[in-house]
Amino acid sequence: QVQLVESGGGLVQPGGSLRLSCAASGSIFSIHAMNWYRQAPGKQRELVAINTSGGNTNYADSVKGRFTISRDNAKNTVYLQMNSLKPEDAAVYYCNAAVLTTSPHRYLEVWGQGTLVTVSS
Repeated sequence: QVQLVESGGGLVQPGGSLRLSCAASGSIFSIHAMNWYRQAPGKQRELVAINTSGGNTNYADSVKGRFTISRDNAKNTVYLQMNSLKPEDAAVYYCNAAVLTTSPHRYLEVWGQGTLVTVSS
């Protein structure tokens, strides 16, 4: 099948930066959107940033101007550069991808296991 593995989470002070990575592997024919979500304790999972196969990006209003999503299609990897982090950015960050598998072709929505981001002084 298809797996997503995130990395790069950790503890950072307010105003600091982190770069998350998410690598996809498995029976991949092509990947369409690769996205980042986050879920803070007691809150619903929310969309942070999207990156389509055509390179279009979009962001939640709360992170616009501070976060940048990028993608390396050759490596099936998506990144999330997070700058000027705030305590309210603390959450488990999840990678999500829409994948077309190798034959027999199927569309799958795949989730990573999540990586914890803590923003605290």
